[in-house]
Amino acid sequence: MAAAGASRAIRSWLERDLADTVARLCRSTVQVLGPGPRSGSGVVWGAGGVIVTNAHVASPPIRVILSDGRRLSGRLLARDRGCDLAAIELDADDLPPAIVGDSDRLRVGELVIATGHAHGLPVALTAGVIHAISRHGPTPAFIQADLRLAPGNSGGPLADARGSVVGINTMVTGGLACAVPSRVVQRFLAAVPPSVAAAR
Repeated sequence: MAAAGASRAIRSWLERDLADTVARLCRSTVQVLGPGPRSGSGVVWGAGGVIVTNAHVASPPIRVILSDGRRLSGRLLARDRGCDLAAIELDADDLPPAIVGDSDRLRVGELVIATGHAHGLPVALTAGVIHAISRHGPTPAFIQADLRLAPGNSGGPLADARGSVVGINTMVTGGLACAVPSRVVQRFLAAVPPSVAAAR
């Protein structure tokens, strides 16, 4: 009986902790709207409020819907189609930044979660495990995870179990979700003009 009670307590704690983690992650997840009917997701990256998303999502004119329902116009700061990343600036200084994790510390089998505006719906959660990580070589670096992504998830966060963003979801291939590692995102943002980088 004592063991069963302890098991229930641990399960309850895990569920509560995961719910808090997801809530924090969702506050930093935005919806990105372009000129057409398609939409994607984005992440508030850093204290300066720069939005990171996929290059294939960020097509001007850009509108961004925040987690609190505000709708803002976005300015495209930089876009790199090679790594499928884009940076968007908003006229707002109170955006809740995501906690950025180190993708180099990820291990195969580690639990990861993803949020995004799948099919244009409010932020939804999906979870899975790391399947493979390509860190080097001639092909683009990707984190491959065994979790389900849908249209509208593109540009949204891939996070570890602590809620730290370790990648930006970009596509599905071979049934696996592929995300651009956070280390690649940091390198992309470091190349943004100094005036913008100073505002981050």
